[in-house]
Amino acid sequence: MATLALDPAYRRVTVREFLDMDFGGARAELEDGVIYMMAGGTEQHARIAGNIFAFLLGRLRGSGCRPYNSDLALQTADFTARLPDVSIYCGNPSAPENAKKRLLGDPQVVFEVLSPSTFAKDQKVKLEEYKALPGTREVILVDPDGELVRRVHRTDDGVWHDGWLAAGADLHLPSLDLTIPHAEMFARD
Repeated sequence: MATLALDPAYRRVTVREFLDMDFGGARAELEDGVIYMMAGGTEQHARIAGNIFAFLLGRLRGSGCRPYNSDLALQTADFTARLPDVSIYCGNPSAPENAKKRLLGDPQVVFEVLSPSTFAKDQKVKLEEYKALPGTREVILVDPDGELVRRVHRTDDGVWHDGWLAAGADLHLPSLDLTIPHAEMFARD
């Protein structure tokens, strides 16, 4: 990426321009003004993200909070837009005036299902981006191979705590007062 930034012909793409682009069904993220195409996910990745989304959809109905899948972008910086696997927005995000919006502000909770190709980036670069969002209270990183969950959460005094849950442990989301059973996240049926 450094060589692109030094090229005088290079112009970074804005988040607005990125969101207006049609990738013909392909998926992409924007990082510092550069578009990166994303590979398709595995059954395992899609299943776990789908399990989390489906569980949250039913549990959050009527709460003023709503989960979204990776179709909804999240702006983490002036020239960066991410597509988290699952994000939870609160404050009545599905109000009619938001129906056509492509960005809803800061999610309260963000989930990333890790994959071999994104394992390091999700746990370093994206995690720091999500933690920098003032409205985000929890970032959940899910390791499908080990069936492990890492919860990074901000306390009321603004301090971040980070740790892997014990193997097989249920995930409690204090900001929503909601627990996702381990068996629900990793269910195969």
